Amino acid sequence: MKKLLVYAAFGLAIFSACTSEPQERQLPILGPRTPDVKMVEGKPVVDTIYHTIPDFAFLDQDSQWVTPKTVEGKIYVADFFFTSCPSICPKMKSQMLRVYEKFKGNPNVALLSHSIDPRHDTVAVLRDYADRLGVKSDTWHFLTGDRDSIMDLAQKHYFVTAMQDESVPGGFEHTDGFLLIDEQRRIRGHYHGLDEEDVDRLMQDMELLLAEQKNKNGQGKK
Repeated sequence: MKKLLVYAAFGLAIFSACTSEPQERQLPILGPRTPDVKMVEGKPVVDTIYHTIPDFAFLDQDSQWVTPKTVEGKIYVADFFFTSCPSICPKMKSQMLRVYEKFKGNPNVALLSHSIDPRHDTVAVLRDYADRLGVKSDTWHFLTGDRDSIMDLAQKHYFVTAMQDESVPGGFEHTDGFLLIDEQRRIRGHYHGLDEEDVDRLMQDMELLLAEQKNKNGQGKK
């Protein structure tokens, strides 16, 4: 089996924002970053441009387009799977279901599960899959679309493995990664979807991110 992609990009930038309360844990911002040099009063000032998830457009299980507009102002968790997966996907979905049950009433949270086998995973197949899990698309969207676009999004922007490989069970290889994304589409955490304790950590970090979002919005209103 091919080796899984190394999440080297995550190691390029792990930043914690400065705070007047250093004892309060804050989530890092993951992924590559680039400096942005501007001249202010004749002096160079360096700002940081963080990696963000680019624009996308996929259909969900209700034939609705899911775009950045869908998750605007929300935090979301992304993962990659396929419905006929004979190995890790059922375990991943049982863990994501825990996340769904905890946050399904929160309008500021979304879950995006991208199929890496869109040829098989049509809207109808995803509808049946969601129904069997007992979930609704206002929180959890199962996405299908152009396969190359989905693979490109996974590997180049979420930094997770997603590829066709006929030598592995099911014909596709992918990691168990759950990615936590903030309202600015920045990656704030990576978690193993097969590890219950790591998924517990994801849910704790989601609470932190929601609190961070609430505090930021509250400060903006003053």
